[in-house]
Formats: sequence, structure tokens, C-alpha cells
Amino acid sequence: MVRGLIAWLTARLSRKLNAPVRLADAAGEPRDRIWLGSFGEDVAAAYLRSKGYRILARNFRGHRGGEVDVVAAHGRLLLFVEVKTRKAETKIRPLDAVDKTKQALITRGADAWLRRLGTREVPWRFDVIEVLVSEGRKPEVRHVRDAF
Repeated sequence: MVRGLIAWLTARLSRKLNAPVRLADAAGEPRDRIWLGSFGEDVAAAYLRSKGYRILARNFRGHRGGEVDVVAAHGRLLLFVEVKTRKAETKIRPLDAVDKTKQALITRGADAWLRRLGTREVPWRFDVIEVLVSEGRKPEVRHVRDAF
């Protein structure tokens, strides 16, 4: 039963990676930024899975205020991923929104994850995944490795 659920969720997320984006709901109302962020995180998770990464956690929050959008693994390598989603016509690159304050928040989250593991003797890095969306088109994904 659990395997069936995982297969269903994986297929559902994969559709988000390859399906045209609808920036309005069924009533024609524009989607809000909460929806956009959640959609982008789904797309990022599907993208990482398609590249062979395992998703270990989403929206991980450390007890000292840190947060990480996606924690993933590829072999022994741990990734702490910040996902930034923007409409494609936005002039500013999503990566630019990951300023020093945001980096500190992600770093605190990563520290909390590593404390839970009980070791820092694993290779890890900070990545940013940019998801650009425009009406009726597939999301564009940019994976920035070692972003900071």
C-alpha cells in the first residue's frame, strides 16, 4: 500500500514538471504567491527525483528557527535546497532573493539537520532551484549548485 502511494505521489509530481502551468484557478482568479511557492517546491522535488536524488524532507524546520525547502540526497551527498519560484516575465533573477539573511536561515536549518544525524562527516552543499512559470507553458527549472 505504501509503495502504491509513493508511486502515485511521484507520478503526480512528475506531471507538474511537464504540464503547462495555469496561473488562474478554475474560476479565473489569479493564483496567490502561497500557491506559486508550493507549486514551485513540487516542481523542484519532481526535478530532483528525475535526476536521481532522493527527497528526505520538505519544508524542514529546525528548532532554532532555521528552515530548508528541500533536503535531498544523491549517494552520500546531502543537499539543502532553497526553491525560488517567479513568473517568467520578472526582471530580477530568483537567485537574487537568496540574500545573506535568507542564507543564514537556511544554514541554521542545515545545522539542525546535521545535528539530528549526529555527524557533520558527510559531504553536503547548498543549492538553489529557480522555477520560472508562465501561463500555458511548462515550468523552466534552473539548478544552481553550490549557490552559497
